[in-house]
Amino acid sequence: MDKPRDRKKTAAANKERKASPAQATTSTPALRVNRTRTGIHAKPTPSPEAELDDTVLYFNRELSHLQFNIRVLEQALDASHPLLNRLMFLLIFSSNLDEFFEIRVSGLKHRQALGRDDIGIDGLTPEQVLDEIARITHEQIERQYQILNDVLIPALEEHHIRFRRRGQWTDAQRKWISDYFEEEVMPVISPIGLDPSHPFPRLVNKSLNFIVELEGKDAFGREGGLAILPAPRSLPRLIRLPDTLAEKGYADHVFLSSMIHAHAQAVFPGMKVHGCYQFRLTRNADLSVDPEEVSDLASALRGELLARRYGDGVRLEVADNCPDELVTFLLEQFELSQQDLYRVHGPVNLTRMMALIGDMDRPDLLYRPFTAGIPKGLKPESSLFDTIRQGDILLHHPFQSFSPIEDLLREAARDSDVLAIKQTLYRTGADSPIVSALMEAARGGKEVTVVIELRARFDEADNLSLASRLQEAGAIVIYGVMAYKTHAKMLHIVRREGGELRYYAHLGTGNYHSKTAKLYTDYSLLTAHETLCEDVHKVFQQLSGMGKQRNIDLLLHAPFVLHERLVEMINREAKLAEKGKKTHLIIKCNSLTEPRLIRALYRASRAGVKCDLIIRGTCCLRPGVPGISENILVRSIIGRFLEHTRVFYFHNDGKPEMWASSADFMERNMFHRVETCFPLLDKKLAQRMRKDLETYLVDNCQSWLLREDGSYQQQKAGDAAPISAQETLLYAYAAKY
Repeated sequence: MDKPRDRKKTAAANKERKASPAQATTSTPALRVNRTRTGIHAKPTPSPEAELDDTVLYFNRELSHLQFNIRVLEQALDASHPLLNRLMFLLIFSSNLDEFFEIRVSGLKHRQALGRDDIGIDGLTPEQVLDEIARITHEQIERQYQILNDVLIPALEEHHIRFRRRGQWTDAQRKWISDYFEEEVMPVISPIGLDPSHPFPRLVNKSLNFIVELEGKDAFGREGGLAILPAPRSLPRLIRLPDTLAEKGYADHVFLSSMIHAHAQAVFPGMKVHGCYQFRLTRNADLSVDPEEVSDLASALRGELLARRYGDGVRLEVADNCPDELVTFLLEQFELSQQDLYRVHGPVNLTRMMALIGDMDRPDLLYRPFTAGIPKGLKPESSLFDTIRQGDILLHHPFQSFSPIEDLLREAARDSDVLAIKQTLYRTGADSPIVSALMEAARGGKEVTVVIELRARFDEADNLSLASRLQEAGAIVIYGVMAYKTHAKMLHIVRREGGELRYYAHLGTGNYHSKTAKLYTDYSLLTAHETLCEDVHKVFQQLSGMGKQRNIDLLLHAPFVLHERLVEMINREAKLAEKGKKTHLIIKCNSLTEPRLIRALYRASRAGVKCDLIIRGTCCLRPGVPGISENILVRSIIGRFLEHTRVFYFHNDGKPEMWASSADFMERNMFHRVETCFPLLDKKLAQRMRKDLETYLVDNCQSWLLREDGSYQQQKAGDAAPISAQETLLYAYAAKY
């Protein structure tokens, strides 16, 4: 039995957190205001009679994606988050932008280079989108460094965490830093002088480098000029000084870049160093594997992974004090324009500061820890198979533990009655208990089949290694279907019981990843429902074998029927509304970009259906347009946990349906991936999931409403009691908080 939600208790906790001195800091009012829109604010408001494919009804996908990153940056200014977590949000903004440039911007530049001026549903050309991206990102990156330098660093210093600049080093600190540089940095550093025999080097994607101005002659009589100094990737970017060298109670840190600046002369003995300036190049990191030309996907990906480090340049970050002539030289080397240049007031590789959060023993500056809950029906002394047979089990991560899924696999691996295990893996992590259990089962003689998606972006190398380990243990490893990424989250177990074979299954909205299950919100369903488990079995057979599309009864799966059925369910609500019936739909997912689904939502809104959309990230739908989308509300929840659940509720005139899925409302999920969408057949579990959704709809702390002009407005509690959906769910489901 789950604990009931106590909103008064949650509100009190929220007020207590906001009052915590560890979270308070001086804010800069100008930095707190963000009215950046998604590039459509110059468009006219469409008439109620507008065709539903009119470009004015759609936001641009890339610019909407940027909006999500800006909402993440906003959290760095939100004093309701603990201080180190606010720093974490600022660093996540950097990490997100890195990927945005590596994949999205590089894709637009590629289209532009090919002369493709194709216009998307929003009516913008690649060139127009790139111009708008440049405008927004320059503005927001400048703002990010202002927040870091003017808000967070002073606040951290108030809590005795300091970053010491060269002019602030004491004599003792200077001596220790000099020794560290001599012993740890000099042995691994490789300066590259630029001359006819040493052309400009190929620099690794996102690596920290320095361009150095030199004067004089070296040992070979070569005239000084310019040199490139790559910072060793093996070294930390932030080094903590010994406590004995800091004021009592202070934790002093020095950036590696400061060390290199201070000792550049030692790297070029006998030469005069006129300047040393840090820079970083972001490259195209998208992988391209042509399904028509590849006979071995694993081998093809290994080759592409090597090339990823040296793709075309898409962004250049340089220190803001770098002379113009050196900046121009770098831009020419990387074939970039002024639009691609970002001058920054601070370290160019902020993401590497994330190590500080893990190294600091300051629980007072971090989120309060919690112990994930486990439903009372799951008893340690009982077999999970026995418990699941009694009824479906729904888990809401991270509020409830992911361990029952790991425990089920471990039990299956050691159970002599279990004959076969099949599982999909998309992202799992390096040391996965899931993988260990699968390997144990395979070594124990069970039939283990694993569908591994090798093309999970930025996890390709890990998944190649994982595939090898599983094969060595005796598992059958399948790489899915070449033209379709396998994104479905499914586990299927065959067990002999009483002389018959029985199926068990797990279906989820998120990955089989023990670490992200503590950071992302996701649902897990454990079931022995005969028809549902049979459907899972058929999907696995379809993935591993060949043949025509199979008849599947309860599951909706892409790329076959999921899109069509979702459109049908939305249209059903519209038809019911036209007949005067009671209607309501709630869609919660990460992104909404697919045009036909958007048009179906517009038709539902026109018919009078109340449409509540909880879209964490990209949203191309334009809400609040009179006569078209005035019945649609779009909100985004940004908080402690990354919202990742995909859940769809349809009122259906009092015969409600609740679905959960691995798929977002995007073209790639509907047409280019293998996805599953499963119904909540147990009415109590469906009702519970709906209550969870309703909790998000009343959030007035972490909720951002998408406005008709494309900007987002944070919801404020005002005089009402503050309600944080994530806090409420923690109190409802966590064992200890």
